[in-house]
Amino acid sequence: MVDLFIDRVLVKNNKNQDELDTENEIIMRLQNRILMLFFASATCERCQQFAPTLADFFKQLTDESYVDRSAQLVLLYISLDQSEEQQEIFLRELPKKCLFLAYEDPYRRELEAMFNVEKLPTVVVLRPDCSILIPNAVEEILGLGPDCYRNWKEASELIDRNFMISEDFGPESMRSWSDPVRRLKYKVEDERKKKKKKGKGWGGGGDEDAH
Repeated sequence: MVDLFIDRVLVKNNKNQDELDTENEIIMRLQNRILMLFFASATCERCQQFAPTLADFFKQLTDESYVDRSAQLVLLYISLDQSEEQQEIFLRELPKKCLFLAYEDPYRRELEAMFNVEKLPTVVVLRPDCSILIPNAVEEILGLGPDCYRNWKEASELIDRNFMISEDFGPESMRSWSDPVRRLKYKVEDERKKKKKKGKGWGGGGDEDAH
């Protein structure tokens, strides 16, 4: 999924809203991790109801007060809000370790179209190679809670960080992690075709239109 955000600016949901704006920063934050793309809006009632559950889910897997070692998991909020003020209000409901795209970044809408988001809230779960693991994990998160991650990890064949040595993080090696992701758009198109065939069987997590 690294190439999906190369040349983009990801913002941390902390007090200073620090930016990840270099290739190395993006690679180090995203490589060999499962990525949750959270599409939502402050004006969506179901999004407001789901946000505390998602925040607790993410904290239980990544916060050191809950676990000895953080899960290899990244949460990225893709705002479909109608104003920057609405986005800022909604971000208060999300964990400080969450990332997001700035409101003025048009890439938010590109991602919405790329992953064919039709309902809110939607949590698209991506493997490290950027293939879609779950097109909308909202119901799974509500039903299983943090136990979801074990299934996701096994399905994604993550390399445990305990077995990764320092040489794995050299510039050439980091680039190699992103190479498989260059086929992202083709994979997304394949998933769209599959989704059309399966219809509602893919499972939507919300009842509000994204548009």
